Amino acid sequence: MDFEHDEIGIWSEVKLAIIKKYAAAYTTIMEAQRRDRFPRMRWLYIDGYAGSGHHMSKTRKELVEGSPLIALNTNPPFHEYHFIDSDTGKAAELRKEAGDRKDVFIYEEDCNDVLLTKVFPRADYGQYKRALCLLDPYNINLTWDVIEAAGKAQSIEIFVNFMIMDINRNALRRNPDKSIKTKVDQMTRLWGDDSWLDAGYDQVQTLFEETVPIKVSNERFAEAFRQRLIKKAGFKCVPKPMPMKTAKGAVIYYLYFASQKDSGMGIVNDIFNQYRMKQGL
Repeated sequence: MDFEHDEIGIWSEVKLAIIKKYAAAYTTIMEAQRRDRFPRMRWLYIDGYAGSGHHMSKTRKELVEGSPLIALNTNPPFHEYHFIDSDTGKAAELRKEAGDRKDVFIYEEDCNDVLLTKVFPRADYGQYKRALCLLDPYNINLTWDVIEAAGKAQSIEIFVNFMIMDINRNALRRNPDKSIKTKVDQMTRLWGDDSWLDAGYDQVQTLFEETVPIKVSNERFAEAFRQRLIKKAGFKCVPKPMPMKTAKGAVIYYLYFASQKDSGMGIVNDIFNQYRMKQGL
């Protein structure tokens, strides 16, 4: 039986196009630095939720390359590729795509564990190792420890999917009493502590001298997370995130980029702005 690939909407195709453009710019810059100043420099591609290698486009009804194949086809190439997916079927399909390449490492594990223990340590700043990491979770099961470790490493740039629709439906509800406990716990792990509740709700006093929580806008909550990437995780350069929208204009998630380098921020801002113009943002 043929493998059934995940179906993706137009917003995910835009995300993949952004990753493709930035990966090409990233390796070109790295190669120039290696050639001109740092002959020992090596760079890695890391994908925390890699998938099977392909997706099925909802709009075009055809297979499109997923982020692992985009990375494998990037030129100049990366020196190592680390693909992680806890789904056995997806990992097996990705192994078929990668073949017997010695520079490809595939893990059937929870990325929250394997990134911290096996993968991020390979991007050692002192040994001129650098990495581009995509964190594109299937729901809000990413942990803050991973994000913060990438920031503290000084050598890892990340794209991270902040799943605002899932958050709004299940954790950051207008009535906090109706939030789903397991999702609230996931949100706390993603944020790193429960201060997301302060960021997500204003305490407003009523005429009866009571205070009630009023949910803030998506934009304000997204900005609070951006500030956390800077102030808590230690990334120096975090442009405003790209809102990924459905055809009807609903924001599915925000795509963040975080780096220690101004050059990366400038490139991503240019790419984000191209797609903002296409979407009329």
